[in-house]
Amino acid sequence: MKRMFPTMNTKTAGYLMFYGAFLIVMGLLGYWSNPEKARTALMTGGTFGTLSILWGVLGARGVRWSLPAAIVTTGLLTLVFAWRASVGWLAVLDGQSEKLFAASMITLMLAASVTLLPVLFRALKPQPTATPQSGK
Repeated sequence: MKRMFPTMNTKTAGYLMFYGAFLIVMGLLGYWSNPEKARTALMTGGTFGTLSILWGVLGARGVRWSLPAAIVTTGLLTLVFAWRASVGWLAVLDGQSEKLFAASMITLMLAASVTLLPVLFRALKPQPTATPQSGK
């Protein structure tokens, strides 16, 4: 019986864990930049960073559904970051220079998400398996 999803290789799982840690750090930086207004940065960075690390750990352990979960999570984050970055940069262009830091951070998170997505999609393709060579 053919399996629906391949297992995630350890390199892809590592990238996913690194991405999760990056999201957590960015959430912390966002919160520290404006603790009164940026609690959501801390909560979302922590939540989605932890989820991404979890997907990576599960993927490294061979849990097959972790790869589609990682793709869905990262894809949704990409859409949210694109929306939030555009809102932030429009505010900066409108003269709200205090939004520059947030817009820059969200853009970095968008760039990381856009970079990770093709890596995750490549992991969907079955990897060639080595075939034993016949001895002559």
